[in-house]
Amino acid sequence: MTLFTRLAQASLLLAFCLSASAAAPRYTASPCIGDFSGVAQKVECGTLSVDETAGKSNGRRVAMPVAVVRAAHPRAGQPPVIYLHGGPGSSALANLPDMLRGPVGRELVAQDQDWIFFDQRGGHLTAPVLDCGDAALNDLGPLSDVSARQLSACGARHAAAGVDLGSYNSTAVARDVQDLRRALKLERFDLFGVSYGTRVGFAVLSHAPQGVRAAVLDSVWSPDATWTEGSPLVVSRAVALIFRLCGADPACHAAYPDPAALLRQTAQRFLDAPQKSASGQSYSATDLGAFLMDAVYDPDGARSLPRDVAAIAAGDFSAIDAQAFTRGYAKAQHMAFLCKEEIPFERRDHVADGTAGDPVAQLAVASLQRYFDVCPSYPVGAIDPGEAKPLRSAVPTLFIAPEIDPGCPPEMAAATAKLFSHGQLAQIPNVTHGAFRTSACTRSLVRAYLRDPSAAPDLSCLSPEHDKFVFTLK
Repeated sequence: MTLFTRLAQASLLLAFCLSASAAAPRYTASPCIGDFSGVAQKVECGTLSVDETAGKSNGRRVAMPVAVVRAAHPRAGQPPVIYLHGGPGSSALANLPDMLRGPVGRELVAQDQDWIFFDQRGGHLTAPVLDCGDAALNDLGPLSDVSARQLSACGARHAAAGVDLGSYNSTAVARDVQDLRRALKLERFDLFGVSYGTRVGFAVLSHAPQGVRAAVLDSVWSPDATWTEGSPLVVSRAVALIFRLCGADPACHAAYPDPAALLRQTAQRFLDAPQKSASGQSYSATDLGAFLMDAVYDPDGARSLPRDVAAIAAGDFSAIDAQAFTRGYAKAQHMAFLCKEEIPFERRDHVADGTAGDPVAQLAVASLQRYFDVCPSYPVGAIDPGEAKPLRSAVPTLFIAPEIDPGCPPEMAAATAKLFSHGQLAQIPNVTHGAFRTSACTRSLVRAYLRDPSAAPDLSCLSPEHDKFVFTLK
């Protein structure tokens, strides 16, 4: 745990304790978390404290840090944007200073309108923190049987401590969004969600839409999506797409003539038996699958994938070692969300469907199946079948679909956009998960859309910026 995290937790715990006796939501000004030096925009911070369980004032509260980034050049009539981070289990505030100092802060965030960031209940910078230490986990699930046991024990431990794990999910966060709106006295606001933050955005539109003017959802995860079923094939297809782009690139093709075949052969070796490095360290099939998942999520990882696969095939596993396999998640928070709104609607015996003959897809099966082993240790209460149904909405919404995405395939955004009477779709070629982070064109599309959600997005900026996928070959 870093000093930054310890200080943030201490600040939130103080707010948590001071407001523990109050039943009503409470917002108080507080010091900002992180170093905002060099940030052009003005940043004002606070803490939102609410009852852990809706409608139940038992003294248990959750406290969430908030940062309000004031617009550099405010436009009249523009409501603020509430940002919804992904995961589940990630953070909006941990990397906010860096975001504001970079292209996203200079070109999109808080240019025309205020942007509001908060960490969702249970995260590392909130109180209480729902974490599980060093259990290895990424979006393919617990990465070993040991990690699954650690996560199970962690869930039982939090439940025994009195945490209502059934109050850590997208619906609960949607209510937090409304509490934040009222606390900040916002008549209207826009939503911006990325990755699993889009799932939270759908919950806002479904359960607590008051005041929402428009929404932007980047890398869409819809309520009817299945986290485990079909995911091995989505990862395999995203990897295959990168390799097809390599085949169409003369320099990449010359350096790596057939990375797809090489990966299939390598994956089969890992499936047959764990592979050992020169130092004797063992690597499982799950390790390789987890590497592929995180590599394709990451723009740098995707650009170097043909090179890294060749190295792994030759016995150099340093690329696997470079992945942290935690994605910075608060792991019990991650599990509580999924055990409430994803895993109950899926079946363990369907995870491997369609993977026969595809060793790359098979790498992901065992870890995804471990979710079903862990969820019984997370008592999340009654399951609402409505949480797994597609959402229809009249709220103007821009759906952004990165072409290369091992977690949120572009087809999902396209299908969901059709269900929104005022939905618009922007498909971004040759870009990975979270397009707004790396694509200047996407940032300009979002900014223009939020100025006028009734206008069709002008996609002309996609060319030449996204005409080519540039590989890292050395």
